[in-house]
Amino acid sequence: RPPTPPPPGAPTARILFLTDLHWDRQYVPGSAAACPDPLCCRGAPRDGPGAAGFWGTYSKCDLPLRTIDALLAQLPGAGNGTGNGTGGFAAAYWTGDIPAHDVWQQSRGDQLRALRTVTALLRARLGGLRVFPAVGNHEATPVNAFPPPYVRGNQSAAWLYDAMAEAWQDWLPPAALRTLRAGGFYTAQVWPGLRLVSLNMNFCSQANFWLLINATDPAGQLQWLMGVLADAERDGEKVHIIGHIPPAHCLRSWSWNYYRIVNRFEGTIAAQFFGHTHLDEFELFYDEETLSRPVSVAFVAPSVTTYINLNPGYRVYEVAGSYPGSSHAVLDHETFILNLTEANAAPPGPAPPWQRLYGAREAYGLPTAFPADWDLLVRRMQDDEQLFQRFWFHLHKGHPPREPCGGPCKAALLCALRSGRAADPALCRPLRPALPFPRIQELWHQRRLC
Repeated sequence: RPPTPPPPGAPTARILFLTDLHWDRQYVPGSAAACPDPLCCRGAPRDGPGAAGFWGTYSKCDLPLRTIDALLAQLPGAGNGTGNGTGGFAAAYWTGDIPAHDVWQQSRGDQLRALRTVTALLRARLGGLRVFPAVGNHEATPVNAFPPPYVRGNQSAAWLYDAMAEAWQDWLPPAALRTLRAGGFYTAQVWPGLRLVSLNMNFCSQANFWLLINATDPAGQLQWLMGVLADAERDGEKVHIIGHIPPAHCLRSWSWNYYRIVNRFEGTIAAQFFGHTHLDEFELFYDEETLSRPVSVAFVAPSVTTYINLNPGYRVYEVAGSYPGSSHAVLDHETFILNLTEANAAPPGPAPPWQRLYGAREAYGLPTAFPADWDLLVRRMQDDEQLFQRFWFHLHKGHPPREPCGGPCKAALLCALRSGRAADPALCRPLRPALPFPRIQELWHQRRLC
């Protein structure tokens, strides 16, 4: 049964979504925005052009804490300490990547400082709003190194998971904290009728060298997920899945098995939410028999950080609320940004205003925001160049690259939007591409490696 819009007068809920904050505690306004290192905007201030801005910079730079604080402070009701949500938000989903991209010089102490500092900032600014976090790939050191739970001793990830459980204990129930300590994933009830699953997507990451031992289900997480979904199906609950790395960016064996699970539980999984790419995109899932009927969509939200050449941004999802028969599906979403050009042009002082970049249904003319609508949007963008360029503008949070997205770029992007599982350009055949499929597969693969 496909989801249906809520009946007139039915409650809806707003969910704040934050991902890829990447706090750089060494960010220095006025420092060099271009440098030979993997991360810039650090070091001594300098005069002249090419200097890092006060609030952030269009370059390979992360954010000062003041910008993250400004984001949280301008949310309606932020810091009011009320126990019933903040500014009308029913919950917040936070999908990781807390530290900066200075991966060559990070220690465990650095990672734990970032975890505790940003968690404390969220708790202070969001008051009593309940936050559901997920583990990003930058939380570990070395970056991307997440050993399976059976690895013990100093090489295990216990130092990180234990710290997370301690930092997040006010947000999560005891049962969730137990599986978080064991493997970095958990489940918890958001409100009656809606269950959340937070996956540790590092157990599917192409960059996690520990998965050379077992890439299929290294932590037993997929088996656990199937059990949670089966229980939710039995109990009549709907499920929201959050994670950091989107499924199509995962190792092929893991990604294809996850795709099968989404197919099996399409009536239970109400929505999927991810981050990691720093861009504003999505991945579609289709029935496995015909690959033609859209059954789910994984929303990939834009990053808070500017890395690379982006405005800071965040997302708000509107979902069907708690009432008998609710789908708990996404009904619409809005993206908000800080325009760095305007913000840095003003004298340093009060936090600049954040602005609504767009609302999905309004911008793309969607009757609803269900999987079939996003499938139709991809097909429409193939022939409607103006619509595609609007999507390209939003993809980069209002600051697209100077190079336009022409034929090969467009074909690869539309293919990626249809591909909820790794290395599967066969999903793009209905799009009638102008390029041969081997070339699309090459471009698609290059994009996934970025």
